[in-house]
Amino acid sequence: MGRRAIYSETGGIKEISCVGCGGLYPSTGLPHLCQTCGGLFDFRNPLTFNPTLVDRSQPGIWRYRHTFGLPTESEPVSLGEGDTPLVWATVLNREVAFKCEYFNPSGSFKDRGSSVIATWLKSRNIREAVEDSSGNAGASFAAYSARAGIKALIYVPESSSGPKRSQMEVYGADVVPVPGERSRAAEAVLAAVNERKIYASHAYLPFNIPGYATMAFEIFEQLDGKIPGAVLVPAGQGGLLLGLWRGFCALRIAINIKDIRPKIIGVQSKACAPLWIEYSGTEEDIPVRSTIAEGVQVRYPIRKDAVIQAVKASRGCISAVEEEDIIPGRNSLRKLGFYVEPTSAIVWAVLEKIIHQLPDPVVVILTGSGLKQETNHIRIN
Repeated sequence: MGRRAIYSETGGIKEISCVGCGGLYPSTGLPHLCQTCGGLFDFRNPLTFNPTLVDRSQPGIWRYRHTFGLPTESEPVSLGEGDTPLVWATVLNREVAFKCEYFNPSGSFKDRGSSVIATWLKSRNIREAVEDSSGNAGASFAAYSARAGIKALIYVPESSSGPKRSQMEVYGADVVPVPGERSRAAEAVLAAVNERKIYASHAYLPFNIPGYATMAFEIFEQLDGKIPGAVLVPAGQGGLLLGLWRGFCALRIAINIKDIRPKIIGVQSKACAPLWIEYSGTEEDIPVRSTIAEGVQVRYPIRKDAVIQAVKASRGCISAVEEEDIIPGRNSLRKLGFYVEPTSAIVWAVLEKIIHQLPDPVVVILTGSGLKQETNHIRIN
């Protein structure tokens, strides 16, 4: 029960266009940037959610297929992503809901986006694609590429966690370790794109954002028809944050509660916090360092302006945590029964600091499994 992609007379998709020149997304291939001006592609109009089009016969995120903009005839590439639990726990005498995204098939929230991206790839008969990743996106892309019969080539920082790299290889992807910081892997993949490889980028392509928005729809249902008062979410590129905000905006319009909005709290590691620096307007010269929260170690967020605009529209904020606070945060989550990687754990220090300022219900997004991290990063107190 999908929404048919609408094509213009010149063959482009009307729903997706370049944010620079306005050019329509082409009807063939899968370019990650506008071929006219080099701008980013994004959805032209706000995400539309229609409760009457939710298909309860479909599993996970695919019951919300009408929000994806896919051609009707496209067969979903799915591994059962979505429908992750919302688990309540007491934190500093407050009841907080934890959205456990590590229950997704490859162990992270990235599966919501990868499922939609892989479906676009398959619908356009693409048989080979490249990606760059610090771990979770690559593992997820490898899983869904295998499902779709697509050959995956993934560039990763040489320092990426061993379990994540192993996961990519087990799915059959070719993995290329790149020495140096995370940005070096991004540079390496662009060299491959220049050789006419299809770049199935979770950062550049817009297709994964509606996949992430399904998390907002699920949370709304799990809260018995309530919009959260606040949502805390790790932010690297900020795609998940952007998807959540767009999902909640679509819900607010659909159920006519325009004056109610969740405060979106994006969290970064202070070791690599470009979104926080931009949002806070700090003039402090903060050097970029490596962080144990490798999933948010993104020096140049592709959709930075849109992410910051979303945070401000939500009346939320972007915070950054010190490196020494990350593992204690992970241990605090462990004591509540949540086994997550350090990237997920960065939310804890911020939650402790501002919990009494947040309106109910408070939702915390736990983005990735602790099984994905090297065991030598675990410190038990």
